[in-house]
Amino acid sequence: MNWITNYVRPRINSIFSRREIPENLWSKCDGCGTMLFHRELKDNLDVCTQCGHHMAISPRARFDALFDGGVFSEIEVPAPPADPLHFRDQKKYPDRLRAAQKETGEKEAMLVATGEMGRTPIVAAAQDFSFMGGSMGMYVGNAIIAAAETAVKQRRPLILFSAAGGARMQEGILSLMQMPRTTIAVQMLREAGLPYIVVLTHPTTGGVTASYAMLGDVQIAEPGALICFAGPRVIEQTIREKLPEGFQRAEYLLEHGMLDRVTPRTALREELITITRMLMGLPPAIKGDLPAPGGADRPQGAPKG
Repeated sequence: MNWITNYVRPRINSIFSRREIPENLWSKCDGCGTMLFHRELKDNLDVCTQCGHHMAISPRARFDALFDGGVFSEIEVPAPPADPLHFRDQKKYPDRLRAAQKETGEKEAMLVATGEMGRTPIVAAAQDFSFMGGSMGMYVGNAIIAAAETAVKQRRPLILFSAAGGARMQEGILSLMQMPRTTIAVQMLREAGLPYIVVLTHPTTGGVTASYAMLGDVQIAEPGALICFAGPRVIEQTIREKLPEGFQRAEYLLEHGMLDRVTPRTALREELITITRMLMGLPPAIKGDLPAPGGADRPQGAPKG
């Protein structure tokens, strides 16, 4: 019996195997296949440092990067009926909601908050595609109305980040009713003379594209984002023709006049600050200036707290 081989080596291996190795230290880029260190990826706002591919990012992570110092206050959204149609497919609708809430740690598919961006008070809303595909249900409709009402009340511009697979089938016609509801919410901002800026992220499709996602005063998209009503595969099957390269991607839409800008996520905050202050009639932001809770360059009627 070789005691080194049969006893010592297994003993050493068992000691080292007990070490807890953190999971998810690396992420694989869907664009180029490069393995990226998670901390480096997070610092770059989930944009591949090698090819620039934009990965999914949660609304909270987006707001942490958007607002000054990552400080923002959530806006309470009225809760709709939990299961108005008593819908069931493979699972009951409430069970799907609970599973999505557990997976994402969020109440629903949209987060609404107020705060300052480059010392400019704003209201922001962001959809979470990881929550049932960011689908537009009654809660999302309530969230956009709450965001618009807060913006009008506090005289702040509204910036919305869209990411959705369309309407939520579990809510049927009630989901489709959010299209006119959110359109009216956007009209409230227009009548108040307040900017409404939309940032379309990957993917933005279906009834979301057919309503509030394409009604912005300024339409910006992240690179490579799929933006459409019906997807390319459905269109190809319908017309039985091959679509152009990059059809319905952000760059294609920009070239054909559907967008104003295509801006990388890492440069988006600075561009939004510039556009927002311009539309609000404010002087350009001072580079390197520390965010302040009060100041003479605030929009009229904006709270000082």
